Amino acid sequence: MLYLTLIVCFAVSILITPLIKKFAFMVGATDRPNQRKVHQKIMPRLGGLAIFISFMIGIILLRPESPFSWSILLGSLLIIITGFCDDIFELPAKYKLLGQLAAACVVVFIGDLQMVFINLPFGGQLQFGFLSIPFTILWIVGITNAINLIDGLDGLAAGVSSIALITISGMAIIQGNFYVVAVGLIVLASTLGFLIYNFHPAKIFMGDTGALFLGFIISVLSLLGFKNVTFISFVIPVIILGVPISDTIFAIIRRIINKQPLSAPDKSHLHHCMLRMGYSHRQTVLLIYAMAAFFGLVAVIYSQAKIGGALVLIGIVVLLIEIIAEKIGLMGQNNRPLLNIVRTLNKNRS
Repeated sequence: MLYLTLIVCFAVSILITPLIKKFAFMVGATDRPNQRKVHQKIMPRLGGLAIFISFMIGIILLRPESPFSWSILLGSLLIIITGFCDDIFELPAKYKLLGQLAAACVVVFIGDLQMVFINLPFGGQLQFGFLSIPFTILWIVGITNAINLIDGLDGLAAGVSSIALITISGMAIIQGNFYVVAVGLIVLASTLGFLIYNFHPAKIFMGDTGALFLGFIISVLSLLGFKNVTFISFVIPVIILGVPISDTIFAIIRRIINKQPLSAPDKSHLHHCMLRMGYSHRQTVLLIYAMAAFFGLVAVIYSQAKIGGALVLIGIVVLLIEIIAEKIGLMGQNNRPLLNIVRTLNKNRS
C-alpha cells in the first residue's frame, strides 16, 4: 500500500501543479524580479500548494497512525495558510513569524511533542526541564525558516528538502519508525512531482507556501525520529540539515557584523556567493545538492560511529564548513578569521 500511495502522490503532484500555476496568476500570487532576486520575469508562486494537496491525499490513502498525527496536520494547515497569504499579500515578517509560532505551538501543546532530555555520551542525562517547550518551538521555527532562506534558486529548496527527507526516512527505516518513514516518503514523492516543474528553468516557484511547509514537516519529522535519545542521535538531524542550518547561521553572523536587522534580506546567501564565483544557475543548484547529499552521508556514518570517532567527525565537518564559508564569502569578503590566521602563519614561516 505504501508503494501505491507514493506513486499516487507523485502523479497527483505532476497533474495538479499546472493547475496551481494558473490559479497563482488568477489570484495574483506572483514573484516580480528585483535587484535581490535571480529570475528575470514574473513567476507564479503557490507551487507548495500542489505539494500539500498531494501530501494530504497520501495521508488519507495510507492513514499512518501516531499520537502526533492530528497536531501535525493542524500545524501543517496553519503553515500553509501563512505561506498562502504571504505569497498573495507579502505579509510583514512579524505576521509570518506568528503563523510559524502558532503551528509550532499546536505540535508542542496539543501534540505534546517535546525534546525533554538527551542521554550524554559519557553517562547521565541532560534534562531540559522548563526549557523543553521553548527549545522545541525554537527548533521547529528555526528549521522552517532555514528551508525558507535557501529557496532562492530554481529547484534548490525542493531538492535539498528531498535529500533531507530521504536521509530522515532512511534512518527511520533502520529504527523501525513506520510513521516517520510513511510521512517522510509521502512528502518526498509529492515534492519530487513538483520538482519536475521547479527545476531550472522553473515554470513555477513553491513560494512560502511550499518552503514553510517543507521546513515545518522536516523539523517535526526530525524531532519524531530522534527525540529523547542519545547525544549522538540528537546531533543527527543537525547534520542532515547542514546546508540550510549553516547558511542560516552565517546569515545571522553576517548581519550582526554588518549591524543589520536579523530579518534584513541580502544577496550573500550560499547560492548568491556561488553565482558570484562564476557558477551557472544549474551548476550552483547541483553543487548544493551534492553538499546536502554529503551531509546526509555524514549523518549515516556518524550514527554508526563510536563516541570518539563521532566527535572527531563533527570537528572535521565544522572545520570544513568554516573554511568553505570563508572561501566563498558567506560572512562577507572581509571576514575570514581562519584563513587570515593561516596566511599569517605562512608569512611567519617564510
